[in-house]
Amino acid sequence: MSPTTQMESALAGQDAAITVENVSHSFVSRDGAIVQTLDNVSLDIRRGELLCLIGPSGCGKSTLLNIIGGLLQAGSGQVKVNGRPITGPSPRELSFVFQDNTLFPWSTILDNVKVALEFQGVPESERQGRAEEALEAVGLTEFRNHYPHQLSGGMKQRASLARALSLKTDIVLMDEPFAALDEQTRIYLGEELSILLAKSNKTIILVTHSLAEAVFLADRIVVMTARPASIKAVIDVKEDHPREPEFMASGRFADYRNDLYALLRAEIEKTIGGFVGSAAARDRTRRGICQPAGDAP
Repeated sequence: MSPTTQMESALAGQDAAITVENVSHSFVSRDGAIVQTLDNVSLDIRRGELLCLIGPSGCGKSTLLNIIGGLLQAGSGQVKVNGRPITGPSPRELSFVFQDNTLFPWSTILDNVKVALEFQGVPESERQGRAEEALEAVGLTEFRNHYPHQLSGGMKQRASLARALSLKTDIVLMDEPFAALDEQTRIYLGEELSILLAKSNKTIILVTHSLAEAVFLADRIVVMTARPASIKAVIDVKEDHPREPEFMASGRFADYRNDLYALLRAEIEKTIGGFVGSAAARDRTRRGICQPAGDAP
């Protein structure tokens, strides 16, 4: 369960669906200051794996995902998908599932899936069948003629996942797709995603803030530092897909989660300024507890 370094996690190019090479990124804030978000990030994503990006809030996880998807340009470095440099969106190779479901409120769920196929250039004669197949895969056939406002939050996210599946890309990029859902729905959709990975062998990159979600879903977890983000460590989760709910109650799960938090804690403290940690340390000192032996109070 020990984490590997960024260098140790690199793979041979022929094994990688996506290669991130020395990517850095910055932007100019409203007051004219240059804000660096990514610092020389290199990473290979294996074909058929689910890789989670996790790190402190605002560290650059979504920025990296958007660069991989061709929605943002890197300041330096490059991303390759199937060996080809990415210079813009590639809807035939990559599909997105965002935190907000991005469904058109004036269209039925079926039509929302079909419009993605239209954007991809799928012939009209194929759209209906592919859309219905994707909705069946996420259990929404019964609701295909409903509008988004008639669905629960979890159902809307399943519809967004169906839209991504209908495109039949080998790579799916997911930016906190379950963040707005209640815990029980989030866990259930995580189980469905694990089953999907086992069946489809898709390559999935998932951005999350949830330690439990990362451990339950990921084949590998990439731990990112505070901004400007670099890769602090990579954790291999050695559990087969599909993963059973019992895994979450196991000692193995707890060990992975504890290792992950231990890596993240210092980066989180850098992000929020360490106020909570400093206050807790002062309180422990005041109460005379948790002091190393021999230290003066």
